Amino acid sequence: MNDFSFRTSHNDGLARLGWFETPHGVVQTPDFMPVGTHGIVRGLSVDEVEATGAKMMLSNAYHLYLRPGDMTIRALGGLHAFTRWSGPMLTDSGGFQVFSLAKLRSVTEHGVEFRSHIDGSLHEYTPESVMRIERNLGADVIMQLDELIAGQSELSASRAAMERSLRWLARCQTEFARISRDGRAPLPAFPLAEGAPPLASHDAARDQIAPAQALFPIVQGGTDFDLRRASVRGILDTGDWRGIAIGGLSVGESKQDMYATLDACAPELPQTLPRYMMGVGFPDDLIEGVRRGVDLFDCVAPTRMGRHGTAFTHDGTMQIRRSSFRTDQRPLVHDCISACCTRYDRAYLRHLFVSEEMLGPRLLALHNVSFLVTLMRQARTALHNGTFTSWSAAWLDRYRAGQYV
Repeated sequence: MNDFSFRTSHNDGLARLGWFETPHGVVQTPDFMPVGTHGIVRGLSVDEVEATGAKMMLSNAYHLYLRPGDMTIRALGGLHAFTRWSGPMLTDSGGFQVFSLAKLRSVTEHGVEFRSHIDGSLHEYTPESVMRIERNLGADVIMQLDELIAGQSELSASRAAMERSLRWLARCQTEFARISRDGRAPLPAFPLAEGAPPLASHDAARDQIAPAQALFPIVQGGTDFDLRRASVRGILDTGDWRGIAIGGLSVGESKQDMYATLDACAPELPQTLPRYMMGVGFPDDLIEGVRRGVDLFDCVAPTRMGRHGTAFTHDGTMQIRRSSFRTDQRPLVHDCISACCTRYDRAYLRHLFVSEEMLGPRLLALHNVSFLVTLMRQARTALHNGTFTSWSAAWLDRYRAGQYV
């Protein structure tokens, strides 16, 4: 039985309407994946995230490896059981987090040595260990370990990182296949509190069988078009894949450079695979990505900005702390389905923030996630109706001319 498949039905230019099937359900694309770094979207319950219409959630293998530990999560039944998220899940390997720890890590051909941002303990991250971690966690889609560098790096550094990422991909692929064939390593014994039920891993033989998962490679190469094309070709020469990711963007380069890089990648990417653009989550970037054939997106920006009082609207970003909203009884966004907009008004939301009530950041984070999920649903509708080109142009014109930017 094929646990993963992808098909498309409607196209408008490079944009396409698709269905990505996974062991935990089907994701209709294009779509936005909320980021649950530590196993939950920060500040929101699983029920709240589901209510936005989100179908697939992302968690981070680096953070979960450090706390509570991938072995612990596996003993508790895997990431789905641990988080109570029943739909499709993806784990990022942690390449971005390692990249952000510039003062705490060293990179060699073997892998990455880094110190935990939590307690300073020393750890080693290799393509092989990352595969073992992600297979312990058990998400539907797992990412290779890649080397990520700043968007405006020198050509030589971009080339070296891209080529190393290809070599690391081959090692990830080998370890992924080995675990599929031989099973996962036995778990250590975990102590149980008196009266606690047995762990999900009490059946050792069953627990060692690796779940069905898809390994996605990551296209790297900075903003150099030739390097990006070489990365795609190197990935496709390595083997057959269930999907492909575009990494190393939105890390310091201009938006125009990001879009141009996507333009360069698009002709090289197979039509038969879902395309995942990593770490991109502003509304205009999602629309521009869909225009260029991207199917899946993720980013922490919606929740992070929401917690600091900034909301996505059709007319640009809005800072709710503005004094002009003190007596404004309009909803944040009129057609938003989130509780933030259907139950509360701008005056009350502003009050929550200036009073430092925790409900305010939660509501705006919920709104921003809902806004992006709804935006992708509207894009799918436009694709189905054959109106995506005109709809997206009008949407971007309004957003970029917005009164709130």
